[in-house]
Amino acid sequence: MENKELKERFIDKKTGIEYIRLGDYYIPNISIPKARKTGNIGKYGRLKLNYMKKYKIAEYTEMLLNNELKSYLLDIEDECKDKLELLIKQMAEKENVTEELKSNNQLEWVQRMNNIKNRAEEIVLSEIIYL
Repeated sequence: MENKELKERFIDKKTGIEYIRLGDYYIPNISIPKARKTGNIGKYGRLKLNYMKKYKIAEYTEMLLNNELKSYLLDIEDECKDKLELLIKQMAEKENVTEELKSNNQLEWVQRMNNIKNRAEEIVLSEIIYL
C-alpha cells in the first residue's frame, strides 16, 4: 500500500468546488452568503411569506436558495407600513377626521379611524401582499 501525502486543499476539476481536509475527510469549502438586511419580519412579511409558500412556490424556493428571502420580506414589511401610514393620513384628511373631532367626540373618532385603518389595510394587502 502506497502512503501518499494528503493535500490540505484541492479543487475538483469537474465541479470547480474547493475541498478542505479535516482529519481523514475532505469537506466542501462552501458557505451561504450573508443576508443584506437584518431585523425581525413583522406581520406583513409573514403574510407575504405564507402567500409565497402557498401560491408562488418557485419564487419562494429561488429566493430561499439565493439567501434573498429575508431581505425581500423585510423590504415588503417596510413598504406595507409606509403605504399604510400614507393611506391612513390621506383618508383621514379627506374624511375630515381631525384632532378636533378626537377631543370633541372620542368614540366617533375611534370608530372612523378604525374604519379608515381597515380599508387602508385591505388596499395594502391586495396591492402588495397578494400579488
